[in-house]
Amino acid sequence: MERDQKINCTVTSCKYNKEQEQECSLKQIIVTPIENCDTKQPDESMCSSYRNK
Repeated sequence: MERDQKINCTVTSCKYNKEQEQECSLKQIIVTPIENCDTKQPDESMCSSYRNK
């Protein structure tokens, strides 16, 4: 795994989103599973580092 990964993000309501670059300004994020969700799709997880602007 690369050491200098980028976290791309298009969630414009998040205070960590650098909208022009579509990147997260945090060095790392926390990804959390959603309870009782077993869809085998991306909606099983969410970014717990999200903060509203």
